[in-house]
Amino acid sequence: MNAHKVEAVLTENGTLMLQGLPFHAGDAVEVIILEAKTPQQAVTPSSQPETNLYPMRGKVVRYNDPTEPVALEDWVL
Repeated sequence: MNAHKVEAVLTENGTLMLQGLPFHAGDAVEVIILEAKTPQQAVTPSSQPETNLYPMRGKVVRYNDPTEPVALEDWVL
């Protein structure tokens, strides 16, 4: 399937004109219409709380004995 994205604005009477599509006359196409985010709907960086997605990035991480069993006494019957 060959996908092609085009953004367009409806006219006052609700007509949508698509020009310059990379398909040939007679090609069958499937059309899906999605409402685009307008500048009023778009999320601005100032409206989002600043979150650090990688809080450990740049921090020193050291494992003293990474292969040592943990809570071994909990497994002994």
